[in-house]
Amino acid sequence: MIKGIDKGVIFMFFAGLLSAVNGALAKMLGSDMSALEIVFFRNIFGVLFIMIALYHTRPTLQGGNIKLLIWRGLFGFTAMLFFFYTITKIPLGEAITLNKTSPLFVSILAFFLLHEKLSPLGIFSLLIGFLGVVLITKPFGMDVGLPHILGLLGGVLAAAAYTTIRKIKHIYDSRVIVLSFMSTGVIIPLILFVISEYYAPAHLDFLLSKFVFPTQPKVWIFLFFMGITATLSQWLLTKAYSSTNAGIIGIVSYIIIPFSILFGTLLGDAFPDIYTIIGIGLIVLAGLLVKKG
Repeated sequence: MIKGIDKGVIFMFFAGLLSAVNGALAKMLGSDMSALEIVFFRNIFGVLFIMIALYHTRPTLQGGNIKLLIWRGLFGFTAMLFFFYTITKIPLGEAITLNKTSPLFVSILAFFLLHEKLSPLGIFSLLIGFLGVVLITKPFGMDVGLPHILGLLGGVLAAAAYTTIRKIKHIYDSRVIVLSFMSTGVIIPLILFVISEYYAPAHLDFLLSKFVFPTQPKVWIFLFFMGITATLSQWLLTKAYSSTNAGIIGIVSYIIIPFSILFGTLLGDAFPDIYTIIGIGLIVLAGLLVKKG
């Protein structure tokens, strides 16, 4: 048991670090590409890497629930799209913290959809988490906008995606699960690019944007490294949730927040103000408490 916990914690630590690096790369690409294009190219490289890995070593698990595999891909793609859009619009640390509200939404979804009980501690943690979101978005100061809303929605969808991993981890190879997610992130953007040629209103720029083929060498370099870090982080994430208790992994996953604040500051983000820091702390605390509740 201890050995398994140690392995899962290590997987999650490096998954968090690589995810923060991936977010920093996405932020740097935000001035040259739309969020939809970033998702598309990120996943093309990822699909290639996973296909090579599967060709080299065939999966041993036979699968058996294609519907859940597809849902995992859809949830993951939409969460990623909203996440990258948020990254390009607000500071990296804030964007990733809003995405890390997913453990709170897991509890809410489980209460309404699975009829799981929510303890007093669980309810208290949700209230703390909500207060943290308020402090980050500052809605009464009119700082809240579409990126903050989509950041929270991305947390909901990420929670749904993580739940499906727990459901199918025993029947699908971790690489196949990652492939379902990344291949969805290639196919759907292609469809949205076609739609965008005929209909792409400004207020839907997070979803519909015309495809512009990148020509700058630095863009291709960033995209290549995004593909590598994204594939490795997703694989490590899947391995972490598959090898260790989800509550323990969820706690370690918050390592991505200080990494992201550091990288965001290095890229020119203003250092979080006191309200944002408190808000981040409350969301982390709520995520830890909700796992105990």
